Amino acid sequence: MQGYNGWANYETWNVSLWIGNVEYLYNSAKKCGSYHEFVDSMCFNDGTTPDGVSYTDDNLNLVELNEMIKEL
Repeated sequence: MQGYNGWANYETWNVSLWIGNVEYLYNSAKKCGSYHEFVDSMCFNDGTTPDGVSYTDDNLNLVELNEMIKEL
């Protein structure tokens, strides 16, 4: 089975879950045009979700995260 809960992988799902369910992350993401812009604006270059997934993890599917940001 490929993917994780409709996302490319666990890392992408986990990051999107936190962005979509934490009000200040959600509101900040809505102001951004891309996932990269969101990470930079939040100074998350070395940050992780409460589950320990890095916001800059190499496994993140940036295409999916960019689409999510644009849909907010």
